[in-house]
Amino acid sequence: MNKKIGILTSGGDCPGLNAIIRAAVKCASQKGWEVYGIPYGTDGFLRLKRGKCHSDDLILKEHGYDLPGFLHGIDILQFLSGSILGSLSKGNSDDMAIAQTIIQGYRDLQLDALIAVGGDGSLDIIYDLAQQGQWNIIAIPKTIDNDVPFTDRSIGFDTAVDKVTSALYDLTFTAASHDRTMIVQVMGRNAGHLALRSGIAGGADIILIPELTPKIDATLVNDICIRIAKLRREGRKFALIVVAEGVKNEAGQKEKYISDYLARQIDTTSHKLCLTGKPEFCDLARIETRGTVLGHVQRSGTPSSYDRLLAASFAKKAVDLIAEENYNQLVVWQNGEVQSCSLDIVVTHIKEAHRLGKCPSPVNPNSFLVQTARSLGIYLS
Repeated sequence: MNKKIGILTSGGDCPGLNAIIRAAVKCASQKGWEVYGIPYGTDGFLRLKRGKCHSDDLILKEHGYDLPGFLHGIDILQFLSGSILGSLSKGNSDDMAIAQTIIQGYRDLQLDALIAVGGDGSLDIIYDLAQQGQWNIIAIPKTIDNDVPFTDRSIGFDTAVDKVTSALYDLTFTAASHDRTMIVQVMGRNAGHLALRSGIAGGADIILIPELTPKIDATLVNDICIRIAKLRREGRKFALIVVAEGVKNEAGQKEKYISDYLARQIDTTSHKLCLTGKPEFCDLARIETRGTVLGHVQRSGTPSSYDRLLAASFAKKAVDLIAEENYNQLVVWQNGEVQSCSLDIVVTHIKEAHRLGKCPSPVNPNSFLVQTARSLGIYLS
């Protein structure tokens, strides 16, 4: 049976979104289905209802994105970052007027199903809309934070780890050249997955993640300075610190630039230790710290081969679930293979985490990766 399906990307962008779109269109086209690309997340349904776009303009075809020269069709999309559909988080079902307009937009397209690509916040919003509008929905997790529950991996995470690791490699040499302590702030919201993995891969001396370091207090800074002093006594005059943006200041408040905050604390404490006159701290008088915020570059760049493979696998699974009419599912990566999990279970977990102000899928403090970091001599509080 031929179907008409939609696909949208919602929330923050990340590498691999276009690879999902490409794979979904190719898999659906093999079945003779029509695929509609919904622009700017659920906002696309609003645009449709308000006459800002026409349904015929939304059809995605396997050869719908011709480029000059020898590159034709949608195959080029697997190499591109961002999303050709655009991505916004709008349409919270708390606003009933907007929600009903979005729901009607879905009905006007006469869609048999919708593939929604999003992180935990987007899935929360879209799930509510799907429940109200009785949509047939399949969700695909994407986020560089890797904090969507019930899946080991989300689209975009692997590329972000590579991006941060590459930056740490480059920053190591400038730190070494000037005998500096480089503090690198990475994304992740309230999760430390990105900081932990990239810190291990990038050769960090110290990794601070919210699961292990909820806030930067005097004891922590003192321990960091002692660690830096030890490295300098051993002949290494530079150090590399990775701090996740979810780590808070001493008052338990979020800092926009937690790397700069930590740099100031290290400067103050290192001088105090030096003034004690103890020989093990005498070298701290010459310590220089520099904070670096990598910012949105972590969400850009050519998707890694792993993210492209994951995108293709997730899209294939999504199309299969639609063919089986097994809706209301989240496509997940568990135990080394693609599976699916009920969105009822997933979103209930997400909503409870949001209500408590917690991360839906944090780093396990006792995980093997945490143990690995400590075994390598990396300082984690």
